[in-house]
Amino acid sequence: MTEMGGKNKIAVLGAGESGTGAAVLAKKKGFEVFVSDNGTIKEKYKNVLKHFEIDFEENGHDFDKILEANEVVKSPGIPDNVPVIKKLNEKSVPVISEIEFAARYTGAKLICITGSNGKTTTTLLTYHILKNAGMNVGLAGNVGKSFAMQVAENNFDYYVLEISSFQLDGMYNFKADIAVLLNITPDHLERYCYKFENYVQSKFKIVQNLTENDWFVFTADDPVIANEIKKRNIKARLVPVSIDKSPVQKGLGAWVENGKIIFNNGKNIFDMTLEQLALQGKHNTYNSMAAGIEAHLLEIRKQTIKQSLSNFQNIAHRLEYVASVHGIVFINDSKATNVNATWYALGHYDKPIVWIAGGVDKGNDYDILKPLVKEKVKAIICLGLDNTKLHHAFENLVDFMVDVESAEEAVQEAYYAAKKGDTVLLSPACSSFDLFANYEERGEMFKNAVRQL
Repeated sequence: MTEMGGKNKIAVLGAGESGTGAAVLAKKKGFEVFVSDNGTIKEKYKNVLKHFEIDFEENGHDFDKILEANEVVKSPGIPDNVPVIKKLNEKSVPVISEIEFAARYTGAKLICITGSNGKTTTTLLTYHILKNAGMNVGLAGNVGKSFAMQVAENNFDYYVLEISSFQLDGMYNFKADIAVLLNITPDHLERYCYKFENYVQSKFKIVQNLTENDWFVFTADDPVIANEIKKRNIKARLVPVSIDKSPVQKGLGAWVENGKIIFNNGKNIFDMTLEQLALQGKHNTYNSMAAGIEAHLLEIRKQTIKQSLSNFQNIAHRLEYVASVHGIVFINDSKATNVNATWYALGHYDKPIVWIAGGVDKGNDYDILKPLVKEKVKAIICLGLDNTKLHHAFENLVDFMVDVESAEEAVQEAYYAAKKGDTVLLSPACSSFDLFANYEERGEMFKNAVRQL
């Protein structure tokens, strides 16, 4: 970074968990810090900024002040096409992510997990194993506390980081020690000019700067990943996980054979049965294999890995059982904000489904859901302000389809449409921002409404 009249200046855009953490770390490292948020800053974050005597503004951007910065740390929720980012690009001011910034100030080993689906579960599962092994480990990125804040205030030896494509977009010199790529399916295409290849390139930034001393764990069964790896010269040691290609890979990695997962870190091999996994279902087998092989690469005791994969409690809002009311089971899968996540959810249940879907469409292509909807779904409750695409895709496949604008209404309609033995599944395939603050709020309101029945 260059000097500008003495102290180096850093501007932070967005004052949520990520931005506030970056601001505190920058302040502690001696930078002159200015935080700017286009919206209202939550009270808890304001208090942190005031405590550290950090200059901030809300409900708008002072462009002149931001442009004085030598470098800008951008919160992942801010798209690249907004005026303030365009102005910074014109002036050649570097714009980076909080993860990139924080990584400069830690020597900890970084286990970095990305993918269109399953990354939160895999991140939490990996953290659970490392914690159980007694390691000094932090949890950050898209989940847990801000990475920058933890670097500012803790001294962890390891970090397990869930990293979204938005965070990867602002990362340049960042390097993982173990990079994990679970799957790539169309998601957030509105941020990538509706071009899937742009999104694929973004996800593959997880392998940037890897050396031959690092590991790259990936799902060999994912056709997009398999195809992309062939085109690239990845220096890291490749560690595939696979359910379908067992006969092919008997080396480094994890695979399924005769109802067991085999884990091989190149030095030792151990196995556990699929029935022993706390998380059931094909997608969760991939998540468990990825977390297990990461831990095995770190040479954690196999007994600790097996025990941790057996006793893990899944996260809220991801295929979360809520209640059974008069024989009707209610499931909260509010975290399913894309089509592929919903595809997993619909495939997970054998009983007839009343499906609650909808929200902010992210350029969704619903074609992959049609066979499952035809086979399993008896009614669709559309929870969103604009449900046109859902109607076009599915109204000829189900007997009953209705539009609602609140979680309470959705639950009532679903309850009337279901009968004993059915499953009511909230799995929206869309973002929540039209009616809710985030997917957590949507899930909580759904659970509250179910409890009122």
